[in-house]
Amino acid sequence: MSPDDLRGWLHLLSCATRGAARRLLARHGAPGAALKAGRAGWGGLLSSEEADRLATKPADLDQRNRRTEAWLSGGDRRSLLVIGDADYPHPLLHTADPPLMLYLDGRRELLGSRCVAVVGSRRPSPQGDENARHFAAGLGEAGFCVVSGLAMGIDGAAHEAALHTPGGTIAVLGTGPDKVFPLEHADLSRHVARRGLLVTEYFVGTPPMAPNFPQRNRIIAGLSEGCLVVEAAMKSGSLITARQASEAGREVFAVPGPIHAPQSKGCHYLLKQGACLVQELDDLLAELPAGGLPRGEPLAFAPDATSEPDPPADDHPLLRAIGADTVSLEQLAQRSGWPQDELNAALLDLELEGRIARLPGALFQRRRRA
Repeated sequence: MSPDDLRGWLHLLSCATRGAARRLLARHGAPGAALKAGRAGWGGLLSSEEADRLATKPADLDQRNRRTEAWLSGGDRRSLLVIGDADYPHPLLHTADPPLMLYLDGRRELLGSRCVAVVGSRRPSPQGDENARHFAAGLGEAGFCVVSGLAMGIDGAAHEAALHTPGGTIAVLGTGPDKVFPLEHADLSRHVARRGLLVTEYFVGTPPMAPNFPQRNRIIAGLSEGCLVVEAAMKSGSLITARQASEAGREVFAVPGPIHAPQSKGCHYLLKQGACLVQELDDLLAELPAGGLPRGEPLAFAPDATSEPDPPADDHPLLRAIGADTVSLEQLAQRSGWPQDELNAALLDLELEGRIARLPGALFQRRRRA
């Protein structure tokens, strides 16, 4: 990609929603041409507010451009993939909302592999962790690339198990390509970049932010022929990925578990909706025939099945530290005594779980049951 093309992509994606950018690209072919077309060429595609934003150079465009060029120069296997490229993954292209540009670090050729998503709880049972490793390793040995989100728990176990198999692994990030979340997976991230592939649609420098993780799940689902949920609570990110896979016509698989275990409830819900029950690796492989994407029947998700969860009891020290107050980050650091890095990571976990809300002014508040 030339410097001018890069600048055009960054300008377009900084100012336009994916839908608006997609409409502009469909009419004009490339970001540079779309930007040069001006308001006369944007007629019928953008609202007046969207046109105003696009017509104005973003204040941080120069900095974003320098950061991106610096990141690209930091490794010989770092690259950008845009929606018109010949090697853009066919399964991802044929989803409702394919990303327009992806940042890649690692083995770009893995995007052409047959992929299966393996997702689940960030706090799995020992059996769940073992199951994730068993199925991910088996898929990798069978030549499938295992896709997951680099989160703690099931995601990390799946990446580790598939990393040294013929199929390899792809980690889809909810941050910029230069950021690692969670910090505990810094070493795993480096291993994936060397032997597998890191993928993200977020600009260089983007920190972990709660809304970005459900959005990145559509990429996990879209890259994959099927989605295996190993363990998941109800109303979890894993069920969001399963729903997105189902909506894209991909097969959804679920591993059953003990009927009273919270980590089993999401999988049992999926099974009730028509997901394929998986007990052995052959159960998976039999549903992934050679020669194309399986077209699974969409599952009948209840309207609120993948919504934000209600907060459970005060079983987390930070929830107890917040109490009934609205507290600042500084107050919470004083109350908890936690180091800043651990505090930020734990707060993001609680936010992703729907147990706290992040308010303007870097304030935090418990989320209450309805």
